Amino acid sequence: MSKPKSVWEEFFEGKRSGGHRSSAEEFISREAREKLFHLDGGKTLLDFGCGAGELLVYYAQEYERLVGADFSSSMLDEASKRIRARRCENIALILADDKTVWEKLDSSFDRITAAGVIQYLTDEEVDTFISHASGHLKKGGKIIFFDLLDPRLYPLWKIGFFSRNFGCRKIFYKIGFEALTVVSASLKNRPRDILGYTHKPCTMESIANKHGFKMEYVQSMYYEYKYHAIMSLE
Repeated sequence: MSKPKSVWEEFFEGKRSGGHRSSAEEFISREAREKLFHLDGGKTLLDFGCGAGELLVYYAQEYERLVGADFSSSMLDEASKRIRARRCENIALILADDKTVWEKLDSSFDRITAAGVIQYLTDEEVDTFISHASGHLKKGGKIIFFDLLDPRLYPLWKIGFFSRNFGCRKIFYKIGFEALTVVSASLKNRPRDILGYTHKPCTMESIANKHGFKMEYVQSMYYEYKYHAIMSLE
């Protein structure tokens, strides 16, 4: 008997897009360049939660060997199409989640990264992820989580604080809408926010330090309510 699907597996079932702010290739290219700057070298890379491979094919231009992992078969199908179209012969794809990915790897990496994925893990699951990831990291390697939801800024984004047509009437409307959404989710025993969990930078740093990493906190360039956590072994 197969295990029941998680809320997130249900949410991403059949989806074929990574949910970037824009699907335009020009935007994805700029976002990839920002992330490559923070990845800062290395020859091998694991992209956990690679989705449809939008960023992965750009990473492939800078790395000798890459592995993309995701729990969505539809996302990996799109990633495979994108990889073939770009003729990226240095990428391997595996179907796995944060618990099963480690047993499917047969090597270590200079960089282990996840973009817009950690928001679907609790603090406890992030702790476990880093613990496993550290065992697959080469000497001098880094773990980099991109685009974590900042609990200080995400609520402001949700009520439209960063929008061009920011106004009091729209703020009250959005606050009311969010309140109804939270109540509805609670009644249905669903997550309060389908975009996932926020993570305090100080909590992330504490988890990183626990596993022997020092963490650098960097604001996301293209998502005003997100930040990057760059972890290096001390």
